[in-house]
Amino acid sequence: MIIFHNTRCSKSREALELLKENNCEIEIRDYLNVPPRKKEIKEILSMLNCKPIDIVRKNETLFIEEYKGKSITDAKWIEILSKHPILIERPIVIDGNKTVIGRPPQLVIDLIRNKK
Repeated sequence: MIIFHNTRCSKSREALELLKENNCEIEIRDYLNVPPRKKEIKEILSMLNCKPIDIVRKNETLFIEEYKGKSITDAKWIEILSKHPILIERPIVIDGNKTVIGRPPQLVIDLIRNKK
């Protein structure tokens, strides 16, 4: 399993702990320091079956100051998310072709249970 992890985020730490407690093989992605490429964001969106705006953290200062209320295409959002990973909702947990945003953490538990 891959977790897009932010050590400063309590939900991200909680999701990582759930993965560890369930003995999952984990690849931790420090996505703030190694941002996902546009192709990877597209793949995640496809697995989540959602649009880029659906994974944007709308309470982030950067979003409020730069993007709130603007009409932005999906392609442009993917570019923005790749350049500014702080705007990506977290944690994202990937297991093969299944992906969840671990809010609430129960979604991570469901992903783990479906793996077994």
